[in-house]
Amino acid sequence: MKKLLIIIAAILVVSCKASEDKKSLELSSPDETINVSFNLSDTGKPYYMVRRQGQVIIDTSYLGFEFKNAPAFIESFIIKDSKTSTFNETWQMPWGEQLDVINDYKELRIELQEKISPERYLTIVFRIYNDGIGFRYEFPEQVRLKDVEITEEHTQFNLTQDYKTFWIPGDWEIYEHTYKTTKLSEIDATKYRNHPNLAQTYIPENAVNTPVTMVGDDGIHLSFHEAALVDYSGMTLKVDTEKLNFESHLVGSENTDYKVKRSLPFNTPWRTIQITNNAPDLIESNLIVNLNEPNKLGNVSWFKPMKYTGVWWEMHLGKTTWDMASGRHGATTENVKRYIDFSAKNNIKGVLVEGWNTGWAAEEGGFDFVTPYPDYDLEHVVNYANENGVDIIMHHETYGGVDRYIKQQDTAYALMQSLGIHSVKSGYVFKLSPEGEYHHGQFMVNHHHNSIVKAAKYEIAVNPHEPIKATGLRRTYPNTISREGLRGQEFNAWAEDGGNPPEHLPIIAFTRMLAGPIDYTPGIFNIKFDEYKKNNQVNTTLAQQLALYVVIYSPIQMAADLIEHYEANPEPLQFIKDVGVDWETTKVLHGEVGDYVTIVRKERKTGNWFLGSITDENARTLDINFNFLEDDQDYLATIYKDGKDAHWDENPLDIKIETQTVNSRSKLTLELAEGGGAAISIIKKR
Repeated sequence: MKKLLIIIAAILVVSCKASEDKKSLELSSPDETINVSFNLSDTGKPYYMVRRQGQVIIDTSYLGFEFKNAPAFIESFIIKDSKTSTFNETWQMPWGEQLDVINDYKELRIELQEKISPERYLTIVFRIYNDGIGFRYEFPEQVRLKDVEITEEHTQFNLTQDYKTFWIPGDWEIYEHTYKTTKLSEIDATKYRNHPNLAQTYIPENAVNTPVTMVGDDGIHLSFHEAALVDYSGMTLKVDTEKLNFESHLVGSENTDYKVKRSLPFNTPWRTIQITNNAPDLIESNLIVNLNEPNKLGNVSWFKPMKYTGVWWEMHLGKTTWDMASGRHGATTENVKRYIDFSAKNNIKGVLVEGWNTGWAAEEGGFDFVTPYPDYDLEHVVNYANENGVDIIMHHETYGGVDRYIKQQDTAYALMQSLGIHSVKSGYVFKLSPEGEYHHGQFMVNHHHNSIVKAAKYEIAVNPHEPIKATGLRRTYPNTISREGLRGQEFNAWAEDGGNPPEHLPIIAFTRMLAGPIDYTPGIFNIKFDEYKKNNQVNTTLAQQLALYVVIYSPIQMAADLIEHYEANPEPLQFIKDVGVDWETTKVLHGEVGDYVTIVRKERKTGNWFLGSITDENARTLDINFNFLEDDQDYLATIYKDGKDAHWDENPLDIKIETQTVNSRSKLTLELAEGGGAAISIIKKR
C-alpha cells in the first residue's frame, strides 16, 4: 500500500509541474497513427503540433484571442491541469449516408491559467481520431471574466509543405465561387472581389473559406473546416503564402467593433483537420458529425428523405417567372398540379413551389410568407398533393430581409403545420437587412440556428440556400436536412462565365461535401436548353447528371428539369425513379480530388445498391469490383453510361443503357467520356 501511495503521489507531482518543466503533453489516436502534442513557449504562449506516423503535418502553431477592452489571451499562461480520456460509441443516423456511425477518439483536456493578473482561465480540448483531429476553446465560468467581446481568434495551422490546394475565396457573404487549384504559396483570393456574377462578394483578406482540401507530394490528404458552429462567427483561414500558414480570420460586422460576443461559460466551434492517406477516405470520414452533440430532437420520423420536382428550373431558364406582374407566373395552381401528377407517377414524393407568395415584385412591398398570389390556391394544391401521395415543399425567400422574416417565422411555420407541410426551402440572396451584417457573421449563424430550433417545434425540416456553412449540426438537429452553400446548378443557366466547369463536381465531392449534404438539384436532361438560353448549358453529359444522385449526397434530391424533358426521355428517367435517397452503407471505390470519384451506396430497407461515377474534362477508364455486394445473391444491374461518342460539350446526350446480372464476384470496366459519368442501379433479384 505504501508503494502504491508513493506512485500516486509521483503522478500528481508530474501533473502539477508539467508547465514548470516545459514538458510536452501528448496523445495519439486510437490506432496510434496521429499524434498531437501541446506545450507552452518560454513566454507562456500555447501551441500545438500534429504528427502522422512520425511525420510532422502541422508544425508549431500558436493559439489565442484578442478582446475588446480586455487583455488578450496570447501568452503568460501556465498549465493548471491536464487530463486524458478515451471514448468509443456507435450511434445511428435517423437519415444519412449510413446507418451506424463509429465515434472513436482519445481526448486531451488542458486547463490553462494566466500567471499574471487578472489570472483568468482557458481550457483547450483536443479530440484525436484515426482520420484527423478536432480542437476547441472552452471558456469556463470564473470570477474575473464574465463576458467577452472577441475581436479576433488566432488559431494557426503551420503547414510543412507547399500543398496542392483546392480553395474558394474567404468571402464573408457567399460560397458561390468556382474552386481554384493552386499551390498553397500561389493562393490569391483578393482578385475575386469583383466577380461579375457575385454582387455580394466581400473578401477583406487573402483568405479561403472552409472546407479547404489539400494534397501533398507524399500523397497525404488534409481538409480544414469547423464543427458545431453555434453562437459564434464563421471562420475563414487567412493565408500566408510565404510561411505556408493558415490562421483563423473570423467574419465580422459593420455594426460592431468585435466579431463575437458571448457570456461565460461557452465553447467555441471545433477547429477540424481531416488527415488521410487518400482522397476516398476523406469522404468516408465522419469526423465532422462526430464532433457534434447527439440528437436533441428525438424521433423525427415526420421528415422523410425524398426525391422532389418543382417550379424552379423553369424560372432560371426564363420560361416562367417568380412574380405575377410578368404575365408568365410559374407557381399557378394548374402548373403545380402538373408537377404533382408527374411526381406521383414516377416514385417522386415531393414538389417544391417557388414564387407562390406575394412580394416577388419590387412594388409589392416585401415578402409575405402566408399570403399566396391570387392564381395559386394553396389549400387546394396541398389537398390535391395529399390525395396523390405527394408532399408539398414550402419556399421562403427573404431577399436578405432577415428582420422581416424573423417577425413572420412563427406565423409562417404555423401555417405549414396546419397544412401538414413538413419541409421548407429558405433563401437569403442579396445584401442583408439589418444593414451592416454579413451572411457568415455571428448574427446570421444565430439566425440559422434559431430557425432550425424553432422549425423543430412545428415538425418542420429546413433546407437553407445562401446559408451559413454546414458544420455537422444535422446530428444534433436532424431537421437540418440539406443546404446549398456552393455554386449550384442554377449557375449553368444564367452565369456569364460559362457556368460550372467539368471539374467542379469532382472537386465539390472532396471539399464542400465533406461539410454535409448538398441540395445541388441534379437531373438536367436538356443539357443545351437552346430553346431558352443559347449561350448557356450544363457542362456534363447526361450520364453524369444521373450519377450525381449517388455522388453528391443529400436526403432530398431534386429531379430539377422540366416535365416535358423527362417525358421525352423515359429510359434515363427510370434511374431517377429507382435511385434511393436514404442509405445504410456508403463506400468510395476510388477517386482523386478534382479528377474523378466513384461512390456506391446501399439503400436502407431494400438492400439495393446504386453506383455513381463522374470525371472532369478528361476521359477515364475505371474498373469496378462488385465485392461490396452480399455473397450468394444475384442482382440485376442497369448501367447508364456515356455512349462511345459522348462529350460534355460536343455530344452530351449520347447515353447507352444496358442490363446484366452481377454478384459479389463480378467486375466491370467503365469508360467515362470527357465531363461524363456512369450510374448503375443494382437491384436484388428475388
